[in-house]
Amino acid sequence: MINSSSDNVKKLNLINRRMFITGSFKILIMIGIVSRLFFLQVKENKRYLTLSDKNRIREWKLAPVRGEFHDYFGNVIAGNFEAYQLHVIPEQVENFRYVIYRLKDLLDLSDREFKKVLKKRKEIKPWETLIVSDNLSWKKFSKINNHLYDLNGVKPVISISRNYPYNDNFTHIIGYVSQANEDDVENTEVIKKNFVPGLKVGKIGLEKSLEEKLIGTNDIERYEVNAYGRRISQLEFQKGKKGKTVKLTIDTKVQKLAGELLKEKSGSICVMDIYTGSIIAMQSSPSFDPNLFVFGISKDEWELIRNNPMKPLVNKSLQGNYSPGSTIKPIVALSALENGIIDTNFTVKCTGKTEMYGQTYHCWKKEGHGFVSLRNAMKVSCDTYFYEIARKLGVDRLSETAKKFGLGDKVFGNLFNIEKKGLIPSTTWKKNALGKGWLLGETMITGIGQGYIQTTPIQLCLMTAQIANGGYKIYPKIIATDKKELEPNDKYKPLYKNSKNIRIVQDAMFGSTNEVMGTSYRSRIDNLKYQFAGKTGTSQVKKITEKDRELDLKTFQIPYEERDHALYIAFGPYKDPRYALSILVEHGGNGSTTAAPMAKKLFKLIIDRHPLRDSVDDKKYLEI
Repeated sequence: MINSSSDNVKKLNLINRRMFITGSFKILIMIGIVSRLFFLQVKENKRYLTLSDKNRIREWKLAPVRGEFHDYFGNVIAGNFEAYQLHVIPEQVENFRYVIYRLKDLLDLSDREFKKVLKKRKEIKPWETLIVSDNLSWKKFSKINNHLYDLNGVKPVISISRNYPYNDNFTHIIGYVSQANEDDVENTEVIKKNFVPGLKVGKIGLEKSLEEKLIGTNDIERYEVNAYGRRISQLEFQKGKKGKTVKLTIDTKVQKLAGELLKEKSGSICVMDIYTGSIIAMQSSPSFDPNLFVFGISKDEWELIRNNPMKPLVNKSLQGNYSPGSTIKPIVALSALENGIIDTNFTVKCTGKTEMYGQTYHCWKKEGHGFVSLRNAMKVSCDTYFYEIARKLGVDRLSETAKKFGLGDKVFGNLFNIEKKGLIPSTTWKKNALGKGWLLGETMITGIGQGYIQTTPIQLCLMTAQIANGGYKIYPKIIATDKKELEPNDKYKPLYKNSKNIRIVQDAMFGSTNEVMGTSYRSRIDNLKYQFAGKTGTSQVKKITEKDRELDLKTFQIPYEERDHALYIAFGPYKDPRYALSILVEHGGNGSTTAAPMAKKLFKLIIDRHPLRDSVDDKKYLEI
């Protein structure tokens, strides 16, 4: 009996201990659960609320409105228009196959277009937007809107797209836009920040280099969706900001005339204000219509442009490297005067050729020019005279003067990433580049703009402008509101040692254009209002052999690709200069017959429009 009672007590104590342990464990679990709930409900409340909101709130961004380009007179040369797009958001589509086939019927998509859409669908994530079309007609856009009840996840969108009203006139300046690719997004922060499906961004020209100013910011719409991703209500609309309007220094009328003069030709025309450096025209031919690229160029259209032997994709004003031919002679003359090698009385007898160390150097005139001074040599473009003064001058001193006047360097700095520097040779350059010593004969042919020397048309225009303004440094610009601050010692910085030498060169160029026997005499204008001074040039494409000299073929008798390039530089009006120009026609023969006549037409228009240009107020564009 005693033993039984003792056993019961032991069992009871064991049970109590077990209950205590179990109860304590349950209490600990309960405390843990309560603590966790407190943590989640109070401490992590904001985090989970945010996550919840993300699950039910969607953000819809519209493409930003791109800034426009205006010419100097306020004409829109790159603007915007409403484009009708059709987007599909796959995560909101219950039956994608059904929807996409309905769209194929409604939009009358070709099999090629349809396959393209299906391919895009595979490349994107479910929540990303699929662009079925970014350029719908109003008729099709309306049709889709009438069938939205049956098209979950389909979103017709009114967007903004680019338009170039002057077609191919400004292509090589402005460039074009096209759909942003992966590289654009990854490598350009402003594009990444404002990216939406179908976003158009600059690909070349100022559209590309000024992207940050032009792109603008997105319209943002925030709305609530249900568990199926369907829209319930709009919560917020945030208006975006349009990109900045950019005013160029270009005169559209002059630009169009330059294009007409170069029609069916390959070449460049550049026009510049000799005091402000403003670019009045910068035409490269042939060109192409940038509108073709906005919504994606077809393969056939692209091949047509790419395979054109005249190379419309090349900006000849900035990228074209050409031997300057006789257009370099004003700089050779100036350098010889500045370095005291010659004076105005220095005379050379031209017999039609010069012998030097067993090598013959020909003048363009077989029978020669007889005795010529500097002024006459410039007027008739005597090669023999310039062989001689180049020989006496030396290539290094010539190189120094040429570089002072803008040759051998980019005119616009980094504004156009395609711009070439050209090449102004020197003894040091040849040693470093080719590992060879400089030869005297190379100096002589450099003196007539042949050999290693390479220049761009815009450089020749700048060179001419700085001769025309009396020999003062200017900073070319194509954006009207660009106000380049000059260092105090750069303001009105003279490029000459003696201003008298500049006037001698100006006068010699006057004779070349306005006096009998001058190489561009037939293109002169006697009216003082329009009278200009210039220098012709012919750039050899192939080496002229003795057989070629004997045949003495006319330009039209020579195969096109073997014809010389025709060049012309000029400034006017002569009595009160304000504008300079350079003209280059690839395979145009010679400057006097092909390039110089164009200058005559250009100066009449440029000078007539000068009063209008002077009356324009730039200030209103500064804040746009």
